[in-house]
Amino acid sequence: MSRAALLVLADGRFPAGGHAHSGGAEAAVKAGLITGAEGLEAFCRGRLHTAGLVSAALAAAAALGVDPSSLDAAADARTPSAALRGASRKLGRQLMRAARATWPSEELDALAREFPKGAHQPVVLGVAARAAGIGPEDAAYCSAYESVSGAAGATVRLLSLDPFDATGVLARLAPEMDGVVGAAVAAARGVVGGGGPGALPAASAPLLEIGGEVHAAWPVRLFAS
Repeated sequence: MSRAALLVLADGRFPAGGHAHSGGAEAAVKAGLITGAEGLEAFCRGRLHTAGLVSAALAAAAALGVDPSSLDAAADARTPSAALRGASRKLGRQLMRAARATWPSEELDALAREFPKGAHQPVVLGVAARAAGIGPEDAAYCSAYESVSGAAGATVRLLSLDPFDATGVLARLAPEMDGVVGAAVAAARGVVGGGGPGALPAASAPLLEIGGEVHAAWPVRLFAS
């Protein structure tokens, strides 16, 4: 495994398009669910244990070489909101462009041909991790961290929140990220062991889904999702 490659993939400056998305934070701020660091921490904790767990498991399974088509279908089934499905595919398409330029791979090329409009982001992330020589645990860590760091960064911009406070939120969530990654990788290995994609977590986050639909209807917004 290449830890240096992990740093490149997980770097917020990697041109994967995440800076244009708030992970649901913009809708949560508008709804009054996030007004400061305390609300951000509660929001990120809920996101980590639901959408974050699902995404981390999908990324780990893809990094293990599970058929990405079946994983993409599993991601679709676990994302009721059409707006969030669309956002995930847009992020997947952008990540695919960056990953193919950085780590040329036949697997990435095949996935791009199969999903010209974009596969789900965590599936692309897992295949990109394979191309970069990164294992399932690190792919899951990358996905889990992205699931909360994007919302934290967006909240700094939305509320002019002190960046130190936002970083403190991420640091306090680190032990919980460890637990989520452990569960995600165990589930992914269960898929490889014969459980099929149905063995992956399907934790739901109804407020994220509702917020995603509401946000998509706004005529003016700072973030794409």
